[in-house]
Amino acid sequence: MSRIGYKEIDLPEGVEISQQGNIVTVKGPKGTLSREISPLIKMSVEGNVVKFDRDEDSSQVKMVHGTTRANVNNMVEGVVNGFSKTLKLVGVGYRAQFKGNKLILTVGYSQPVEMDKPEDVDIKVPDNTTIELSSINKQHLGDFAALVRAVRSPEPYKGKGIRYENEHIIRKEGKTGK
Repeated sequence: MSRIGYKEIDLPEGVEISQQGNIVTVKGPKGTLSREISPLIKMSVEGNVVKFDRDEDSSQVKMVHGTTRANVNNMVEGVVNGFSKTLKLVGVGYRAQFKGNKLILTVGYSQPVEMDKPEDVDIKVPDNTTIELSSINKQHLGDFAALVRAVRSPEPYKGKGIRYENEHIIRKEGKTGK
């Protein structure tokens, strides 16, 4: 059984955490994040240590316990270090541009695909085939990266498409003929 919910979170210097009702707010050098947690989980802050406890031992409450601790830990890590993901475009003529507030992807469709930049995600395009995304909110970063990848997911025969930087694509063998 997992015991992640009982692990304590050590707050780095310069990070403040507060709770009002079910809303947890974390302030740090890179910004502020807020999130609603389940009322079944009790959060306590003692000095620079955050602890989570539960009253019930049902399987549903155990799952929420570990998830709540992991989400708050990601908030603390985000306001201190931030998160980043890198996407690669693989394919002849595939390229990306960032103009104004739009990410423009040319990935083999008849028209370029334009995507609006979310508020809390920073986008950099160092070269035509690389997209660097960064944010303090891990969930918003992952959601936007998945949306960009879904524009042209990597296909298994030639490996063309948009993929995460270290993603391994399982390749299939093509037709062999007679």
